[in-house]
Amino acid sequence: MRLSAIDIGIIFFYLFAVAAIGLVMQKRAKANKQAYMLGGNTLPWYALGLSNASGMFDISGTMWMVMLAFVYGLKSIWIPWLWPSFNQIFMMMFMGVWLRRSNVTTGAEWMLTRFGRGADANRSHAIVVVFALLSCLGFLAYGFIGLGKFVEIFVPWSVVAPYVPFNVSPEFVPHLYGLGFTLFAVFYSILGGMASIVWADVLQYVIMTLAAIVIGVMAMNNLDTATINAPEGWFNPFFGSTLSDLDWTAINSEVQEKINSDGYSLFSIFFSMMLFKG
Repeated sequence: MRLSAIDIGIIFFYLFAVAAIGLVMQKRAKANKQAYMLGGNTLPWYALGLSNASGMFDISGTMWMVMLAFVYGLKSIWIPWLWPSFNQIFMMMFMGVWLRRSNVTTGAEWMLTRFGRGADANRSHAIVVVFALLSCLGFLAYGFIGLGKFVEIFVPWSVVAPYVPFNVSPEFVPHLYGLGFTLFAVFYSILGGMASIVWADVLQYVIMTLAAIVIGVMAMNNLDTATINAPEGWFNPFFGSTLSDLDWTAINSEVQEKINSDGYSLFSIFFSMMLFKG
């Protein structure tokens, strides 16, 4: 797949824009710790909301959801409930006001505010710090390879290799691409702190929203549902106790094996567990 001049222009515009955001916000972030960690508590609510929504998008997750849509059809709309869907809602409703009044900047500081400075409180503080570090590393690894593989589709290594002064094995090309874009994100995040992250996320959300609309219109105008060769239950979002109406065996046995390996065959039990999990 080749990139057009418009595609390349959008990529460079985005990279330039987020770098500019980091540089502009750098001066404000230097004021004090609160300005760096929390944007000085002056970030508007809509920017925070769009930043959080933008953070829910990622290449690896999008690829996973496209796979689910292909395998499970309209029934795939229920599977993302695996994520703690209501976690952020309840935290915002019941904990947000207390977190704001406490004037803490991190989850680790909140533990000290809540439990004090005793031995047990210090252990809780250490656990939260370790958990935060592991979570960051985990999410980086989660999106790292997916991002690299996605970039490799549009920018083959054969195009880039002549300009790179070292050799890279084909299996490590996605790692290199992922590393490059991750370091760029680290650059503007460190420069401007929370404010640069939030406003860069807002820019990402605008770009992704426009792209989603364009892709949706193109799909509606160019795809014919009559050509989709899928089981009858593929077109129905509702389900019974099992996925008996979603049998791919006669069409594509590998897809049926995927459903069996996922363990979602007893779909009503699976959905009930997700629902009560919250």
